[in-house]
Amino acid sequence: MIVKMKRRDFLKALGLGGTATLAGCDLPTTVTLEEGKEDVVSYLLPEEYVIPGVGVWYASTCTQCAAGCGIHGRVREGRVLKIEGNPDAPINAGKSCQMGQAGLQGHYNPDRITAPMVREGGKLVPTTWEKAQALLAEKAGAKANLQADRVAWFTGTLSGHQRVLVSNHLDTMGSKQHFAHDVVNASVWQAVSRDMLDDPMPRIRLDKAKLILSFGADFLGTWVSPVHFAGQYATFRTAAERGALIQVESKMSLTGGSADLWVPIRPGTEGALALGLANYLIAGGANAAALSAEVRDKIAAHDVQKVAGITGIAVAQIERIGQALKSRNPSVVLAGASVEGQAQGYEAVAAIMLLNVLLGNIGTTIEPSGKFPFPDLEAKPGGTRGLLEFAKAVEQKKFDVVFFYGANPVYSAPAILKLDEQLNNIPFKVVLAQFPDETAMQADLVLPVSSYLEDWGTHVAAYQAEQSQIAIQQPLMQKLYDNTRGFGDVMVALLALRNAEKWGIFPDSYSYMKNVFANLKTGAGSALSNDEFWNNSLQTGMVKVTAPARKHTVKPVVPNVVASTADAAFPYHLVPSPRMGLYDGRHANLPWLQESPDQIAKVVWDSWAEIHPTTAGKLGIAHGDIIKVESEHGALEVKAYLIKAIHPDAISIPLGQGHTEYGRYAKGRGVNPLKILKPITDAKTGELAMYATRVKVSKTGKQDTIIRLGGSDTQHGRRLARTVSVDILKRTKGA
Repeated sequence: MIVKMKRRDFLKALGLGGTATLAGCDLPTTVTLEEGKEDVVSYLLPEEYVIPGVGVWYASTCTQCAAGCGIHGRVREGRVLKIEGNPDAPINAGKSCQMGQAGLQGHYNPDRITAPMVREGGKLVPTTWEKAQALLAEKAGAKANLQADRVAWFTGTLSGHQRVLVSNHLDTMGSKQHFAHDVVNASVWQAVSRDMLDDPMPRIRLDKAKLILSFGADFLGTWVSPVHFAGQYATFRTAAERGALIQVESKMSLTGGSADLWVPIRPGTEGALALGLANYLIAGGANAAALSAEVRDKIAAHDVQKVAGITGIAVAQIERIGQALKSRNPSVVLAGASVEGQAQGYEAVAAIMLLNVLLGNIGTTIEPSGKFPFPDLEAKPGGTRGLLEFAKAVEQKKFDVVFFYGANPVYSAPAILKLDEQLNNIPFKVVLAQFPDETAMQADLVLPVSSYLEDWGTHVAAYQAEQSQIAIQQPLMQKLYDNTRGFGDVMVALLALRNAEKWGIFPDSYSYMKNVFANLKTGAGSALSNDEFWNNSLQTGMVKVTAPARKHTVKPVVPNVVASTADAAFPYHLVPSPRMGLYDGRHANLPWLQESPDQIAKVVWDSWAEIHPTTAGKLGIAHGDIIKVESEHGALEVKAYLIKAIHPDAISIPLGQGHTEYGRYAKGRGVNPLKILKPITDAKTGELAMYATRVKVSKTGKQDTIIRLGGSDTQHGRRLARTVSVDILKRTKGA
């Protein structure tokens, strides 16, 4: 409809101010222009650094995952509007992923908790900070009668001064109970690296390799430090001799979709394949002098024919991979989540690491990391072992007070643990949260924390790039909500409740940070004054530190790999796969990432179960059928997605959906495959074997539409996209 308006009337309406007129476009028709007008602020005396219409960039650190990428935030008129990578950051070199870009939606999310909440009459109701502080003083202050180790912290991966503050708080309580939990982790890789190389997180140099053999390591999507590895991968692919990628996994990942050769493997048999490849290499003349006689005996027992029967991979294919390892040197061999999460994850990763030893990759494409000079700031990496240990302790009623931050165990715990019920065994539960997630909604006291774009902190990534660093987090703008507080502010206040003489001198985390920051001065920074060092660090977003080099001492572990047995009652392997975007479920409340298609299936805003067409044909399942995926400990109903990018023995349900709380964009959407996991643990590390649960699949007789980007995975014989061999490409390149 076209509305006719006289020019004079239009100018009169515009006289209220362009901002007010535009804002009025979204107002209901019952609101008049006078009621909808906004204040117009004069810029005759602007704030420092504020130029109307011109953005200013400030350095900080992304906390959307534990990789610790440096960022620049563009701020205009006091609002942060865009996030990009910090080009000076060694980890990400100016790049950022879609999760980092979506950090703005967490900051401006309408479902943020904006005031403290306390449980009264069985319900959480708003309260004031003064009342919250009084309750904290009563339950966890200096006069509270708390026994040693009856107080605990449950967090995600924590590092930097945040970890220091939590450690100090536990010390004041006489407790050492700090549980760190992350669903997406590299705990088993770290354990094997520590045992075999005396280095828990060695530096991986994809850019120096000519071949990458990856056993389920989605290094372009979710494994360890994907933005950093993506930069190295670009160099790997554009080298004079283009690098080749072979991806071995049971369900295609983002990295698998980029591979030159994608090899579907029977779940749980990756260790056997690694030993079979070692057997092939030794038979071809590889030097096995570094391996003990016991290790060589294990390898000798895995000839290629035997391994083919175990893994379901043809002999010719195994020999092809072995030949690629022999001819393309140096190489690098990686092990990711789908291997680490098996019942024998440690043994399988150890077998895979043996390939690096056999191929001479240790010291070339796998380099020693530095010994970080500030051990108190180093990351306390989260795994799944912390969740299992915490659940057991809670069941045994070992805690009187528990603080939660940066983790959502009620969502991520398997249903068999009954953690949502067991939390009633904790008399006083305090959750520091930005959103009303499942754990927060079961708390006795909820303290609203500021977003990472309006808070202070430091971070030390568990995986450090070639240049070690302490990443700086600083507020990019004033707080959106007056009643939220930074995590550091809350911690300083908690510490003051226990020791006012020592901690009461700090009114907030800014004063604490500035007071202790001078302790980080090393090298060239030592010559600067404290203020100069502080300002330089804020401008660059980091403190680069010199980390003394380690030396790898290779101690091959004997891998006791045992093939999994068939289970007639539960014939399929459940693959609860993480993905770039919703990750482990922490980003399900961000519409940008809900709308972002899955990198392989292209599905949006939903859950689905990936099933191979051959398997679906045997079960009479069609695309879009709602199927029942059932384990010993529960069942889920989910739409079937027929796809060839999965092994016929596997059923994959991506992580991220299935929230019962967490705001309007996440609540009640899809299913959570973590809930039906069997609590099997890796014998060596105690980690939850996330990929060891067996399931059965049946039809429900219902069907629904799967919403996805694109309509087909094939060209239907039309040859719209032509393919040529590598030899032809090399001959015709530049012609």
